[in-house]
This record gives sequence, C-alpha cells and structure tokens, in this order.
Amino acid sequence: MKIIIVGAGKIGITLAELFASEGHDITIIDKNQKIVNAAVDKYDVMGVHGNGTNVIVLKEAHADKADILISVASTDEINMLTCTIAQKIGVKYTLARIRNPENIEQINFIYNELGINMVVNPEYETAEEIYRTIRFPSALKLEKFARGAVEIAEVVISEYHPLVGIRLCDLSSHSKVEILICAVKRGDDVIIPDGNYEICADDIIYIIASHSELLLFFKELDMLKKKIQYVMIVGGSKIAFYLSKMLLKQGISVKIIEINKERCEELSVLLPKAIIINADGSDGDVLTDEGIEMVDACVTLTDIDEENIIISMFASSKKVSKIITKMTRMSLMSMMPQVKIENTVVSPKYLIANTIIRFVRSINNADGDNSIETLYKIVDSRVEAIEFKLKENFKAYGIPLKDLKLKPNNLVACIKRNSKIIRPNGMTTIEQGDRVIIVTTNDGLTKFDDILV
Repeated sequence: MKIIIVGAGKIGITLAELFASEGHDITIIDKNQKIVNAAVDKYDVMGVHGNGTNVIVLKEAHADKADILISVASTDEINMLTCTIAQKIGVKYTLARIRNPENIEQINFIYNELGINMVVNPEYETAEEIYRTIRFPSALKLEKFARGAVEIAEVVISEYHPLVGIRLCDLSSHSKVEILICAVKRGDDVIIPDGNYEICADDIIYIIASHSELLLFFKELDMLKKKIQYVMIVGGSKIAFYLSKMLLKQGISVKIIEINKERCEELSVLLPKAIIINADGSDGDVLTDEGIEMVDACVTLTDIDEENIIISMFASSKKVSKIITKMTRMSLMSMMPQVKIENTVVSPKYLIANTIIRFVRSINNADGDNSIETLYKIVDSRVEAIEFKLKENFKAYGIPLKDLKLKPNNLVACIKRNSKIIRPNGMTTIEQGDRVIIVTTNDGLTKFDDILV
C-alpha cells in the first residue's frame, strides 16, 4: 500500500519504521528538512519537505495515488485540514491525530462532515490503558478483545510465585479455571509456548481468558492485589486530565502534583473533586509530604522520561504497590528491570501505532471477508495479538485444530462463539461467525488464512 505520513515527530517516525518493515510504500512529509532527510536515510522511505496543507506539496508526494494519508502534525487544525485537502486530491482513506478535548467533543461532525475516516487521540488512549491497569492491579497490563469479553493480562513471575516450576500441560491440575498462557518473555527471548514449557522465576507471562476467569485464576493462586482506592499522579498533562475523570467517576480518590501554577489552576476548575498540588513532583520531600507512602498507586506522567523513572524508583522504595510509568523512549525500558521496579510502562506513541496499524491492515484486507477487529503489540512490541471476525471464505472451517497445518509461531489463543468463550484444544474447530484471537511473532498478518501453511 502507498501510505503518506504528514508529521515526522515521535509518532510519525514510529509509524514510518513499522510500516516500512511491513513492505509498504511510505512517504513522509514534514516542514523540517533535516528530519525528513534523516528518516529517508534510516528507514528507506520517500521524503517531501513542506507543509501537509499545501496542495503542491501533497501532489509532489503523489497523494492522488495514495491509499492512506495519516496526519500526525503538531496541531489538530493542521491534521484536519490536511486530511480534508488530501481527500479532494484523491487519497482513498485519511486518518487524523486529534488531541484537544474540545475537538474530540465534535467527533461526529469530524467524521460525517469533514469525511475523515479515522481519528486517534494518544492522550485519551493512554489514559484508558492506565485506567484498565488500575482497575486490575494484579497485572502489569491488560488488553481487551472480543468487545471486552476476553482479556490478555501481563504478569511477572517472582521467585516464590506459585506457578514456578509448573509445566503448562500440568496447569489444569493446579487450577480448574479456563486460561491459556499464550506468550512468555524470558530474558531477551520471546516464546510462544507449548504444553512442555516450564514456568521459571523472572518470566513475564501473558494470560488470555475472560475477565471473570482471570479473576478466579488470580484468586485461586492468591495473586489478587487489593482494590486501588487512592491514586497519586505526578504531572498534570492531558493524560492526567482524562485519567482523573475516569478514576473519579469510579469513586477513586485522585491527587495530582503539577509544577506549573497556571496548569494547576486549570485542573482545579476542570477536576473539582481531585486534589491539585502545585509543587515539583520529582522532589522526594514533596512526595513524602503529600503522602506517597499512603497511596495505592503512583502514576508518573511528566514530559521527561528520566524524571518518570526516578519518581517511579522513589515510589518503589516507599513500597507503593502499583506504579505506572509513562515512557517516550522505549530504549530506556531496559533500565527498569535493573532498578527492580515491577511496574507498568506505557508509551503513547506505541499505543497509537497499534490503533493505526489495525486501521491500515483492515483497509489492506478490505476486499476480504475476515476482518481485523483488534490488534495489540505485546511483549515489548515483538508479538502481535490479533482478533479476527470470521465471516466467509476460510478454507478450514470445521477441521480440528490438531489437523490444521499452522505456520510456525502462530497460536490460536482464544475463540468467542456467540456469547461463549472457548479455550482451544486439539479437537476444537473454527466456525463461521467466530471471533478468533491469534498470537504470533510474525509481523504483518492481515488475512486469517495466512496462519495456514
């Protein structure tokens, strides 16, 4: 597919790298010539220097022949205008990043009147991811599939964890709950495990099941953490605003520490039920004075990765049970195990990349009958969990999984059939109308048939 990306910031460059690796024809447009040149040299993409709202620039990028234009420039207005002009030139599909809460409130107008096909909001989606994790504190991360009926939980196996030493084929003798361990990270290795895999200390496992089964599983093995009731947020960003609204709505107490006085005044008006503190959240004395030892969760949302890491380290030293750290440079994630912080790391650019990749692959398979409904990159973005809605034209309906020849590193992890959640085994069949979740280390899967040899 021919894809134009307007805006070579953090998200734009991340998308260019991911889509180029999948073999798409990528063109980047940005007003900064040096950034364009660097992207062209590093990722083997085309580059155009200029403003995405300029018709001449769009024509130079051959927008009339493009399948998709993704506008992730600096402002909502530029992104909306770029998409509108691109459609007039002949781009088939457009996607805009829109971040301002006021613009998000007009989302129906943006879709219906401006004709933009997809809108993404990094701050809101990041807040949603953090909110899911806070609502299920026993997992590092929680991803939803099948319209919320199925979840994947990321869990760290500590030295004395009850699962240490257990082979997956013996798991049913330790728990009667219907769960499946669909991926494992051990050191630098990523594994799609079979029944002979033995769980070891320091493994990071990914468990797929319904929400109720996950709760039962954690309860059986005494892995449930207490419900979070009090959250401290360091940094008063848009993410903090969206997250606070979600938490307050559920009766969870929120305290925000923000260094900018003007922003504190804004948040006080927007979030009258939250406690807003004007102070430097990277100062340990401030955190101690504000009661960090008493909170159930600490969320670090400053604009500086190093600050977020340091604050998370301090929260860990104060025995805060749930720590969530926002990171932009994912290369810094390698530091986290070294400082012994068992926490959740979220990255807005990778969350939005997941959403956009799902959109692009759905378009790429627009002529097919079996569409991608949900897509998440897990295990440090090295594994994909993809939900397909099966309609027609799958050549292996009704055949037991044990008789199917799957390509290596593809796992049929879960099936939702009507309202029933099925944990697949060798005798399970795939039927028309199923929602099937595939876990794979193979990049670029767009068609369900591609899992077969």
